[in-house]
Amino acid sequence: MAATHLSKAAALERIGRGVIQITDRGRELIRDEPERITLDVLLRFEEYREFRRMQGGAVQHELPELDAAAGVSPEETLAASYTLLRNTLAAELLEAVRKATPAFFEKLVVDLLVAMGYGGSVEDAGSAVGGVGDDGVDGMIKEDKLGLDVVYIQAKRWSSTVGRPAVQAFAGSLEGHRARKGVLLTTADFSQEARDYVQRIEKKIVLIDGPKLAQLMIDYDVGVTKERTYVVKRIDRDYFDEA
Repeated sequence: MAATHLSKAAALERIGRGVIQITDRGRELIRDEPERITLDVLLRFEEYREFRRMQGGAVQHELPELDAAAGVSPEETLAASYTLLRNTLAAELLEAVRKATPAFFEKLVVDLLVAMGYGGSVEDAGSAVGGVGDDGVDGMIKEDKLGLDVVYIQAKRWSSTVGRPAVQAFAGSLEGHRARKGVLLTTADFSQEARDYVQRIEKKIVLIDGPKLAQLMIDYDVGVTKERTYVVKRIDRDYFDEA
């Protein structure tokens, strides 16, 4: 995990699968001879600040210590560690999505929708959602496996905040496709005006921004693999009632 944070601060760079090398910035950090490279040190760099903003805003400088006197339980420490690991993974996923080819982006959208229960099979969803163009994908997909309703999909790797005009144009396109529901997905973010707009219109439009996309990929196991599992157990008091 330390390598990930140093990479986000441009102190390390990945040059191949499992291969990392130090950068000029990393060498400067070593020359400064800090007693310890902490998150506060990395926060001096804009790349790392952006990485932390993508994780949800607040910067957690240290994980809670296992100190009963401080009122922090082992369960709380485990939860905090899990949150940090998940947010770091989400940021890595979003970066990978932004660097992917348009064809791979189309495949990702189809895989995610099917994993979430839309479109039936990958083949069905793939034939409904496609037509890579303008660095995005468009199409209609079954809302359920029976196809009782359809959802219009538009997904684009915008690099800047998506404003109300783009969302309004998407809402208008629903009319042309005779769709009442739509999902607009971006690797960037939506403006507050865009979010307010979809709350006021009759049609049901769901906006999925980059951080939400990454979280959904984690939730539905798209582009990720399980590394290890921890099971936390507690005493079964019912078992000892007869003791």
